[in-house]
Amino acid sequence: MQVRGGFIVVGVFSFFINLLMLVSPLYMMQVFDRVLSSGSIDTLLLLTLIVAFALMVLGGLETARGRVLSRIGAWIEEKVAGSVIRASLDRRLAGVPIGAEVLRDLGQIRSFFGGQGIQPLFDAPWTPIFVAVIWLLHPWLGMLALASALVLFSLAVINELITRKPLKAASHVTTRAQADAETAIRNADVIQAMGLHNQVIQRWYEMSEKAFERQHVAANRGSAITGMSRFVRLFVQSAILGLGAYLAILGDLTAGGMIAGSILLGRALAPVEQSISAWKQFIATRASLGRIRKLLGPGEAPRHQIRLPPPRGHLVVDKVTLLPPGARGGEARPLLKQVGFEVVPGSAVCIIGPSGAGKTTLCRVIAGIWRPNAGCVRLDSGDIHDWDRGDLGPHIGFLPQDVELFSASVRDNIARMAPANDDLDRKVIEAAQVAGAHDMILHLPDGYDTQVGENGMAVSAGQRQRIGLARALLDEPKLLVLDEPNANLDQEGELALLSALETMKQKGTTIVTVSHRQGLLRLADKIVVLRGGVLELFGDRDEVLARLGQTKAVAAGRPQPVSPTVHHAAE
Repeated sequence: MQVRGGFIVVGVFSFFINLLMLVSPLYMMQVFDRVLSSGSIDTLLLLTLIVAFALMVLGGLETARGRVLSRIGAWIEEKVAGSVIRASLDRRLAGVPIGAEVLRDLGQIRSFFGGQGIQPLFDAPWTPIFVAVIWLLHPWLGMLALASALVLFSLAVINELITRKPLKAASHVTTRAQADAETAIRNADVIQAMGLHNQVIQRWYEMSEKAFERQHVAANRGSAITGMSRFVRLFVQSAILGLGAYLAILGDLTAGGMIAGSILLGRALAPVEQSISAWKQFIATRASLGRIRKLLGPGEAPRHQIRLPPPRGHLVVDKVTLLPPGARGGEARPLLKQVGFEVVPGSAVCIIGPSGAGKTTLCRVIAGIWRPNAGCVRLDSGDIHDWDRGDLGPHIGFLPQDVELFSASVRDNIARMAPANDDLDRKVIEAAQVAGAHDMILHLPDGYDTQVGENGMAVSAGQRQRIGLARALLDEPKLLVLDEPNANLDQEGELALLSALETMKQKGTTIVTVSHRQGLLRLADKIVVLRGGVLELFGDRDEVLARLGQTKAVAAGRPQPVSPTVHHAAE
């Protein structure tokens, strides 16, 4: 409704702008037909002052219209950006490959509204009015103006028909090429190590060439239409002068009417010609709108979620079954099947199993990242997806297997990108101290203000993992989910990790980890053994390890990884 109101304001401005466009031709008529014949300097001066004032108002209205359109574009971006980012994240979590191109689409929409591309759409409805005024000067002039307007309008329609398909194809290929380039940049280390530069560059050249071919076709067709429209406009501009002169010779039109008709015709045809020139931008904006509509879809009506009290950390995984993203029942093997166990607050459970067992998948389900197809994860008896994520988020600490940091400072990453304040800064330092990362952070170039760079590339993998652990520990969460938290840690880092987890256990935090290392296994109270997405064993640590033949190894503290290779039926 607010956008509609803005467009109404723009429409009102456009009405007065186009009305004031009549000032110049009327001035010409009065000068030629009255001032020159009467020789009145006073009349000329008064007319000139009136025209100057009217054109000043016209300039002000043009400025105001441009600002309103720019605000509309900014408002649309502001209102839609949150939904677009949220939908993009949801699609990404659902396994649909999607990048940041939708944000570029928002930028395209904003620039279209804030630039000159949309203004001809508001001026074009006034073309018939100008043609009617020309008709009042003389019907022959009106017929010429009407015919030229119809010809230019036909050229605009032809331009749409012959450029739509190649421009759409070019936009699709360009988007794919950009996505491939972004992927290549993210995998720069693999490309460098394996010498894949030529292959990546060749692939980009091939896609770029496909996009250029389609753009070239559209450009050739569009330029031909643009040239024809320019010819029509310039020719009829001269033709109406010639016709006006002929009518003036016959005595059916004054010299002022002849000049006024030429000016009015130029104004009448300008929006149509401008629309043809801006058609490529219009097509790009329409495609951007289409992609955003497709991304957002019909959407679900936002439902009110009651604010539940802070959780205590009682975790129940209740017969969870999860299918691969996008799969339907019976089409694919479940990633998890009927997995269920319970962990009381202040306990630690360690998930083990061979590669592909579903350990990381289970961590994502427990953290509420993925919604199971059947069953549920309950936190304090409530389904974890019934919580408002903004309310629940501070009570959950999550450390993924591949830790990525935001392109911000160390402090901002640990603070989960929250605005700075003294109380939060204190909590950031406390979390870093519990994680054993405080001294390591102080040795960075700018301490907590050190910028970690894009994806945290300015710090080492071990440092990223320790910063990520501090982020997970912020504000003493009640549920801590850690996927291979010691994968990149040295001995000092692993000791700090074990100390941090022991501290969190004493504070009543429920801990879920994935690891085969003995340190985390000794910390665990319960062990979950997964195989092929199925819960094979669950129980007290010593009991499960005894069944796996690892009790002696754990007791001796030997660095022997747990590798459950023998199938044990769950009881």
